[in-house]
Amino acid sequence: MTTEATTRIQDTTANPAPLGLFAFGMTTVLLNLHNAGFYGLNSMILAMGLFYGGTAQVVAGIMEWKKNNTFGTTAFISYGFFWLSLVGMVLLPKLGATPTDTTAKTAYLVVWGLFTLGLFIGTLRLNRALQVVFASLTILFFLLAAGDWLNSEILTHVAGFEGLFCGASAIYAGLAQVLNEVYGKTVLPLGPVAK
Repeated sequence: MTTEATTRIQDTTANPAPLGLFAFGMTTVLLNLHNAGFYGLNSMILAMGLFYGGTAQVVAGIMEWKKNNTFGTTAFISYGFFWLSLVGMVLLPKLGATPTDTTAKTAYLVVWGLFTLGLFIGTLRLNRALQVVFASLTILFFLLAAGDWLNSEILTHVAGFEGLFCGASAIYAGLAQVLNEVYGKTVLPLGPVAK
């Protein structure tokens, strides 16, 4: 009589989602303080976009790939490169590239808004915290696009305040995951969705 041996591999790697959520949330808050009119576009925002919002999210996305999380991989790597491309749109003209005009920037923001709307649909199977992040981010992209298209400083300021909420919601979602894991119980609720 022959018996088959079964080998089980247990995933003992850390959850990369909080890293990606913090990187996205903190960078979003700092950029939207600018959009809301609190300070001008400066090197702090560009550095956050390059190194935390951009690079850290790409790293988190690669870690999500290792965990077989298609949603996390797609979201974190995409938004990481969003931040890198946004910084590139500011820096490349200083190196001689043609600056992005209003029509192109509006198209850029609309495409990201549509992409985010698609991912929001995916969050309907995840949790309420991520639903808030992706719904508010979708709104943010369309508000920013409208502000650019209409050349409306008021609309851009409104988008900035909405962006502060969006960034704070991502920080909350990241912090909830860290604290819930550290304490082994629900410290900050994520609002799980029945599947």
